[in-house]
Amino acid sequence: MKRIQLFEFEDFSWFPDGLRECMTRFIMAMHRLLGTKEELAVLISRALLHSKEKKIIDLCSGSGGPMLEVRKILEDKYDYKNLELTLSDLYPHPTMAALINNLGDPNLSYLNTPVDAANIPNDQQGVRTMICSMHHMSPDVARKILKDAEDKQQPICVFEISDNSFPRGIWWIAFPINIITTLLITPLVRPMTWQQIVFTYLIPVLPILIAWDGAVSNARTYTMNDLDILLEGMGSDRYQWEKDTIKGKPGNKIYLMGLPKDRLDAG
Repeated sequence: MKRIQLFEFEDFSWFPDGLRECMTRFIMAMHRLLGTKEELAVLISRALLHSKEKKIIDLCSGSGGPMLEVRKILEDKYDYKNLELTLSDLYPHPTMAALINNLGDPNLSYLNTPVDAANIPNDQQGVRTMICSMHHMSPDVARKILKDAEDKQQPICVFEISDNSFPRGIWWIAFPINIITTLLITPLVRPMTWQQIVFTYLIPVLPILIAWDGAVSNARTYTMNDLDILLEGMGSDRYQWEKDTIKGKPGNKIYLMGLPKDRLDAG
């Protein structure tokens, strides 16, 4: 595989929650800038046609992601009314879980109990989504996640905002570029907090953290060929896999979808 296993600061349990939330808000701004929610809505609307349950189970949700906005697009543009969305994580984020669960929306929840993406409980049926999170998984774990979806005949949509197209020897060139990008994009972060400003411009911790994690995320992303290796021996008359690159600027994105063949709902 081209993918290499490195660490990201957000992987560590000791990493300060305050900085983690600042980084999450920055990533959300990146998603909005890159048009991620619209691209995800197209993919997930297709996956929902292959699901008996009109429900999305977002895996590795952490302290947030674009799925709340994606759900709104699916309801408004694709006519999936009262679409159920459940956020989950192996290490649920207590603040985000409380915020989501206190909104009073019966079709929106964040599970407080740990959810292993490689062994989803049988009572959680629906389209599984992994947004910019599969690259955190080792090949063994990633394969188990994909196999669990196929074995249980559940649709899955894996999405990454990089395609690991840089030659391996120069992946680190992205580090200084990411520092400049962080400084330029931070004004677009919402909600803006004093911590975001202070730790970006006065005490520039966030540009370094975001630049490192961004560069490493690309190096850890599974390429198209890597995905073929993960999928060896999978696929059948009942389940199909598809993957592709979404061309864009400043870079390409990739997706992988697993779809049960016998659950296509034409209506």
